[in-house]
Amino acid sequence: LVFVDKALIVLNKPAGIAVHGGSGLTFGVIEAFRQMRPDAKELELVHRLDRDTSGLLMIAKKRSMLRHLHAALRGDGVDKRYMALVRGNWAASIKQVRAPLMKSNLRSGERMVEVNEEGKESVTVFKVLRRFGDFATMIEAKPITGRTHQIRVHTLHAGHCIAGDTKYGDEGFSKEIRDLGGKRLFLHAYMLTVPLPEGGELKLQAPVDEMWAKTVERLLSAP
Repeated sequence: LVFVDKALIVLNKPAGIAVHGGSGLTFGVIEAFRQMRPDAKELELVHRLDRDTSGLLMIAKKRSMLRHLHAALRGDGVDKRYMALVRGNWAASIKQVRAPLMKSNLRSGERMVEVNEEGKESVTVFKVLRRFGDFATMIEAKPITGRTHQIRVHTLHAGHCIAGDTKYGDEGFSKEIRDLGGKRLFLHAYMLTVPLPEGGELKLQAPVDEMWAKTVERLLSAP
């Protein structure tokens, strides 16, 4: 847990754990919390993270907090930042991707999202954090809109897919990262700033997991 008070829980969700049951998974983070805290009747997810994404996840303990944060998310009161390891050398000139996104369901029942002129307006702001030669770049992504798979599809649209992304990624690149020990999707919600109902704001950061840190170490020492 990164933060707890009487109205809010914020945790650093591990990669590979669903935020809620369904889609063949009976158990997710929210169900686990409800079972651990049967007395807390109003526990609700404030927002979602993809199953394979790690990082900061908010759970409201009170309806009033849930309403407050939903209103903040609808406006531009919440600042969420992600870290991602992407293929290739991200051009410093790519500071923003504005590309409409549309959901489509494949015959297998799998949900895919694609850039489509008829889709919903979607904007992500990007910043380079660290380069690993021409091989890979660590970037910060700040989604201005909150569409499903937005960062994963916007990085792909910019020509730099995320390491370990089995849906939108590049298998060759992901395999090279796996060979360095990186067996996960390299997308992590690492920073969060939210306004509090009584004024002021809460600023939180969540560290990356050991696998992520070790992979970056190996990238840095790679010839």
